Amino acid sequence: MKNGKEQFVRMSKKSLAGVTLALLMGSGGAMGLAAQGSTFVVKPERQVATVQSKFYCNIKALTPEERARHKQLSEKLMAARKEIVETEKGYEFQFSPGDATLAELAEWVVAESKCCPFFDFHIDLEREGKLACLRLTGEEGIKAFIRAEFKIEK
Repeated sequence: MKNGKEQFVRMSKKSLAGVTLALLMGSGGAMGLAAQGSTFVVKPERQVATVQSKFYCNIKALTPEERARHKQLSEKLMAARKEIVETEKGYEFQFSPGDATLAELAEWVVAESKCCPFFDFHIDLEREGKLACLRLTGEEGIKAFIRAEFKIEK
């Protein structure tokens, strides 16, 4: 706590909407809604509220060179996706091994796990080596994050 003036509050989605509305009305600022289990940091001295989702990418986890390579690889994999399958806990991206190798998928996972450690990663080789699959899963709420980050239309 900073000089005893900050409060940390855990809230459900239902109470989150009411508090968000009250904070917006009181501060006159703009703020987006966060996922369930988010943390509010309220600083009364400035009438400012910050919403932090439990799903966020740490952009400082990769060096500039690693980030450039990861971006390049991400673009390649996004373009190479053959199929996107929604699963119970996330999404599976399917590739032809000729378009995206297991080594590329593994390299992508290593980098992504540094900046987005909340993902659970699964790489599978199926159909006698003719289908490479990358499955992303995680805690409740992860599907919406994956849809937004990986441009999945529902």
